[in-house]
Order: sequence, then C-alpha cells, then structure tokens
Amino acid sequence: MNQKQLQIFLDVATEAALAGGAVLQSYWGNLDSIQEKGRPGDLVTAADKESERVVLDVLTRHFPDCAILAEESGAIGGSDTPYLWAIDPLDGTTNFAHQYPDFAVSIGLLVEGVPHVGVIYDPLHDKLFRAGIGLGATCNRRPIRVSQTAELAHSLLVTGFAYDRRETADNNYAEFCHLTHLTQGVRRSGSASIDLSRVACGQLDGYWERGLSPWDLAAGIVLVREAGGRVTAYDGSPFAIESGRILATNGHLHEPLSRELQQIRPLEGWANPVAEAIG
Repeated sequence: MNQKQLQIFLDVATEAALAGGAVLQSYWGNLDSIQEKGRPGDLVTAADKESERVVLDVLTRHFPDCAILAEESGAIGGSDTPYLWAIDPLDGTTNFAHQYPDFAVSIGLLVEGVPHVGVIYDPLHDKLFRAGIGLGATCNRRPIRVSQTAELAHSLLVTGFAYDRRETADNNYAEFCHLTHLTQGVRRSGSASIDLSRVACGQLDGYWERGLSPWDLAAGIVLVREAGGRVTAYDGSPFAIESGRILATNGHLHEPLSRELQQIRPLEGWANPVAEAIG
C-alpha cells in the first residue's frame, strides 16, 4: 500500500473517531444504565453501543469491503480481504461509567495482520492522535516523539490489569509491585489506547500489559512505532497482536524492561483465594 492510500485510510479513520467521540461527549454524565458483559468489571453502556454504531457507519460507507473486528459487534465481513478495522468505540468503559476522565475511541487498520493506521481520540480533552506507517505520528496535527529516558530508575511506566485477574495467578500484580520499586512510578489509566498514546507523545516511558484484545492495541501500536518507540512481546520477540500481551517503550528502556519482566514470578496463592471470596 502506498502512502497516498494510507492517508485516505487515516483520514477516514479520523472522521470515524471524531464521530464516535461526539457520541461519548453527549453521554458523559448522562448514562441511564450500565451492564456487565460477563466477568466482574467488564462493563458495557449505551455510549459504547452508540459510538460503535456511528464509527461503523463511517467506515462501511467509505470502505464497504473491509472486514471489521469491533468490541461490541464482533467480527463483521469476510475473511478474503487483507484489510481489517479493529475498533474500540469506548476504551475505558469503567472509567466512563464512573466519570473518571480517561477514555478514548480507538480505531486501527491492520493489513494482512499488521497494524498500518491508528487513530485515538480523547474527546474529553480534545486530543486527536493519528499515525500511519511512514506518515509519522501526531497529536492535534503536531508531530510527537517518544521520551529520551534511558534508565529504569528515572522512568515513569504505565500498565493495567485484565478482567480475568481474579481467576489467574498470571495477573500482573507481581510485575506491578516489582517495577514500582525500580522506577519513579507505575501508573494505571484503565485505557490501553490512552496508555499507548502517552508513551508515543513522551509523557510515559514504557507500557506493558496482558489480556488485551486487538481493538485495544491496533491503533496505539502504530502511534508508538511512528513516534520512534518500540513494540514487541515481553521477551523482545516480534509482537503478535493475537497474544494480547505487549511491551511498548521509548526504545531506550526496552531491553532492561524486557529483562525484568522475564524474571518476575507470579505472587503465589494470590488468585484462588480472591476468586473464592467473590464466588
């Protein structure tokens, strides 16, 4: 795909993200009902559904033959196309439901499984992040770059915890504690796309998390890479979006953070008592 074609995809994704963001603004503080989809804490609201509807309307109007993977609607379209839109219409639903101001619309385009275009829109703060392979990364149309922090001791990291954290010892608790002691701090926003956008623009130096879906990651991966950062698996091997496990950094911290993640062991006996207590 040439850069002119990528730019068209990027512009359409921008139109869709802005439309979804307008929906979220209209629902902010005005939710009538909040539902759980299955696991405790995995919420869905009317804002998620309506945002997804308008995002899909824009994308399918411009690209009716592309496949889609959306958080609320699932897989749409055939498998005989190399183009797949990965959409999270409201990344940070729990935050949104509690009126905690970290959430975004996230739209990524994968071409033969590789993220090529990403748009993340934070409507509450009116921050529009855009990136395409070879097109660079911007926030509100201004170029962004990752940080230059080169030591873990001077870094500020971010992470999150999956919905299955109560059910498995592989729940990121040990990693969070371990890296909190080695850095200037570890934050948790509750939105993977927000985390990746903050790594891309240099506010945070690195991000790791597990238990994620393609719609959480596709857009942010392009942002970080185009802003000069690095994205891999925990062990530094090539990133596979279907793994749900990501390490994204400014590049300088990638190897030391990878080494630390590989040596951390789960907290023994943590998951089962919690699962039993809530069961």
